[in-house]
Amino acid sequence: MAETLFAVQDLSYTPEGKPVLDRISFEVERGEFLSILGPNGAGKSTLLKHLVRLLPVQAGSVRLLGQPLARYSPKALARAVAYVPQAKGFIPPFRTLEFLLMNRYPHLSPFEKPGERDLRLVADVLQAVGLTGFEARYLDTLSGGERQKVFVAAAMVQEAEAILLDEPTTFLDPRHALDVYGLLRELHRQGRTLLMVTHDANAALAQSRRVLCLKGGRVLYFGAPEGIEPGRVLADLYDVPFCRYECSSHSSQPPAFLAGGGGA
Repeated sequence: MAETLFAVQDLSYTPEGKPVLDRISFEVERGEFLSILGPNGAGKSTLLKHLVRLLPVQAGSVRLLGQPLARYSPKALARAVAYVPQAKGFIPPFRTLEFLLMNRYPHLSPFEKPGERDLRLVADVLQAVGLTGFEARYLDTLSGGERQKVFVAAAMVQEAEAILLDEPTTFLDPRHALDVYGLLRELHRQGRTLLMVTHDANAALAQSRRVLCLKGGRVLYFGAPEGIEPGRVLADLYDVPFCRYECSSHSSQPPAFLAGGGGA
């Protein structure tokens, strides 16, 4: 039986009297790929930020490997969990190599400089994400797809067991989105635990072992992708009809869903 990595129980968050999360409960197993779906304002990003302690737990509990999240030191938490924020946020004013080496801090002593192993790891990761030769490029000179790969690479060099991604393919063209999804599949194959907030329902259903659907700060569905039906879950989640399209009998691809199709 797989070991539980995250255990969230009755998590609620009500900033300034406005409920954003309402008694959220779910578990994430080690090595799992979990996608979090929901409309804008559903609480998806807020939930993810609670799992990396960017937001305080007001009510309920978040446990990591059986221990309350609050008991972890910053370095211990960073060795366990890496966070990839939305691409539309602040762009750090650093070169690619500098930025990636900064993410080695959980494994270095205070005032210790990155060594040969750190440099080799960064080089290997840049090769894995297809950005060898970008070491001297400033992040604000990269395209959106290139920059998103650097952010995923930063999580990789952090060597955390779990990687939490907040809409990693938003604003990316189809080619770069496919590149990022390919990276995530490979990380999952290597044993990393992945939690991904996304609006791409088809990618979530194709890649995830389980899906968490949030609406109005509450859990609408939590379970296997096979339990997602356009008329029973997706239509309720997004308040629009969905159509289901089956691939040919010779294809290994799962069915695809299209919003606004007018039927289940």
